[in-house]
Amino acid sequence: MPLGELLRSAWESIRAHTLRSFLTLLGIIIGVTTVVGVASVISGLDRYVREKVILLAPDVYAVTKFGIIMNFDELLQALKRPDLDFRDHEVLQERLTRAAAVGADVTTGGPVKYRDRRLADVVIHGTTANYGELLNLEIEGGRYFSEAEARAGRAVAVLGWAVRDELFGNLDPIGRDVIIGTGSYRVVGFVAEQGRVLGQSPDNQTWIPMNAFRKAYGRRNSLDMLVKARGGVPAVPASVDEVRLVLRALRHTAFRDPDPFAIVTVEDAQRVWRQISGASFILTLLVSGVSLGVGGVVIANIMLVGVVERTREIGVRMAVGARKRDIRRQFLLEAAMLATAGGVIGVVLGGAAALVVEGLVGFPSRVTPGILVGGLLLSMGVGIVAGYWPARSASKLVVVDALREET
Repeated sequence: MPLGELLRSAWESIRAHTLRSFLTLLGIIIGVTTVVGVASVISGLDRYVREKVILLAPDVYAVTKFGIIMNFDELLQALKRPDLDFRDHEVLQERLTRAAAVGADVTTGGPVKYRDRRLADVVIHGTTANYGELLNLEIEGGRYFSEAEARAGRAVAVLGWAVRDELFGNLDPIGRDVIIGTGSYRVVGFVAEQGRVLGQSPDNQTWIPMNAFRKAYGRRNSLDMLVKARGGVPAVPASVDEVRLVLRALRHTAFRDPDPFAIVTVEDAQRVWRQISGASFILTLLVSGVSLGVGGVVIANIMLVGVVERTREIGVRMAVGARKRDIRRQFLLEAAMLATAGGVIGVVLGGAAALVVEGLVGFPSRVTPGILVGGLLLSMGVGIVAGYWPARSASKLVVVDALREET
C-alpha cells in the first residue's frame, strides 16, 4: 500500500474521533511542554552564566578565602582559614614571576546617596586600579579610576547600572558627588547594564579605590585577588602553582597540610556550573518523562481499543490485498501522528512559557531550533514505541476471524 494512502487512512481515523484523540494527547503535550520550557530556561541561564556571571578571562583566576563551596563541611573548613589581607596582595605583586597582573577586591554593604535619593543596600567594592580590566567590567560611561588615584586613595567611584539609574535617572553622573557610607566620592564612570537573574541584580554595586575603602571601612574583611597568568591560557597551571608556593610559604603551611586558601579558575567555575545545569536537566527529563510515559500508555491503550473496534475493517483490508506490514505501518503512523501533533502543541506551549517567564520574572531563556526539534523527535519516538504493540496485534489478526467480527 502506498505511503500516501496509509497517511490518508491514518488521518481519517484520527479525525473520526477528534475529542478522543485530543484527550489522548494531553500527557504528550504536558511532557513536551515541560521539556521544551525547562530546556529553554536552562539554555538561557547557561548562556547568561557564561557571559554575565563568569566574567573572568580564560587566563585569569581568583585567589580567595572560600573558593567554591559544595557542602557544609567545606564551608566549615573554609571558615577556619586565615583572611587574605593587603600584605598578601603586596607579596604576590612583588614575588610572582608568572603573573602579568595581580588585582584585589574587598566588599561590604552600605547606603549610597545623591541629594534626596538614597539606596540602602548597595554592594561596595574596594579594588585596585586594574581590577575592572581583570574582571572584564564593561564601562559604558566615563572610566575606571587610575593607578594614581588608587594609590592616593582618592575619593572617586564607579557606579553599577542600577545605582546610576536609581540615583541619577536621565542625568549624567560623571563629575557629580555621591555619598557612599559616610564619605563623599566623585563619580568617574559607570558600568553597563548586566540585568537581573534569580531575583538578584549584579548592577547594584559600586567600586572605589582600595585605599579609600580601607580608610572608610578598616581592614577587617578578607580580600579576593585576581591573577592574570603571564603567557596566556597555557601558562595558567604554572602560574597557579607559583601562587600556591608563595602563599603557603608566607603562611608557613606544612607540606602535607591543605592550602589555607582557595584558587578558582574559569574551568573550575564552568565545571561546577555544568554539573548543576546537567543535574537540573536530568531531573527535568525524569519529571517530564512521567508525563510522556503516561501519554504513551494512553496512546497504546486507545490504539488497542481502536484495533478491537476496527477488527472487521482490518479484515476487509487484508482480504482485498493489504499485507501485514501495511496494517502495521498504518497503526504505527496513527500513533506517530497523534504523538507528533501533541509534540507540536507542546513545543509551542513550552517555547511560549519560556519567553513569558523571561518577560515577567526576568529569568533568562533561550529557545533554540535544537530544543524545538528535540521536543518533536521525543514526542514522535514516544508515539512509535506506544503504537508498536497495537500495530503488531492488528497485523496478526486472522482474516477469516476478522471478517466474522460483528460491527
